[in-house]
Amino acid sequence: MALKSFVLIIAILAVVTSFSHASDPSPLQDFCVAVNDSMTTVFVNGKVCKDPKVVTADDFFKSGLKVPGNTSNQLGSVVSAVNVNNLAGLNTLGISLARIDFAPYGLNPPHTHPRGTEVLTVLEGTLYVGFVLSNPGPNMKNKLFTKILHPGDVFVFPIGLIHFQFNVGKTKAVAFAGLSSQNPGVITIANAVFGSDPPINDDVLAKAFQVDKKVVDYLQSQFWWDNN
Repeated sequence: MALKSFVLIIAILAVVTSFSHASDPSPLQDFCVAVNDSMTTVFVNGKVCKDPKVVTADDFFKSGLKVPGNTSNQLGSVVSAVNVNNLAGLNTLGISLARIDFAPYGLNPPHTHPRGTEVLTVLEGTLYVGFVLSNPGPNMKNKLFTKILHPGDVFVFPIGLIHFQFNVGKTKAVAFAGLSSQNPGVITIANAVFGSDPPINDDVLAKAFQVDKKVVDYLQSQFWWDNN
């Protein structure tokens, strides 16, 4: 009898917990400010859906990823992204794609994707890649995970963690990345910290990086290239 009661309790708990998923849906953009007057504006988490009766195959199609991106810039890299902003059929599907081209010794600088995990595979060249863990324990540093990738190799960058890719070869490199969001976003660390608009107060950055304010002022005066 006791066993039957225990099984019944477990069954009831399973049913109850299946209906009590206490989590908000993942955001599909940086923010969505609430308004009390619904007549003021309407903006959904993501994109408004097209009437299915007028959807065509072209809504799910995009060409051009066979064309190499222009890597003639300070970083020697360029990201050609395919997301909901240029392929409408990705809306609500939770995936996107990017082609990354590297000149010799080109760099896709340290950055994060706030809304997506990235899985990257190398098609051509040799890449040194890595990501840094968050929240180190007491008396610990943020741990760095790195790997040298060759054609056919795959590496995963967990959602939200700082990561990078660097072409260590003397020839060009090409990689493709899949991301677990229709709009994963990208925050390039140097650009965001030293190239924000308006600039972050140099007292803040000087104390954070423990350098003289002249160093911060110099970095803020530079042009920070966006390779996306």
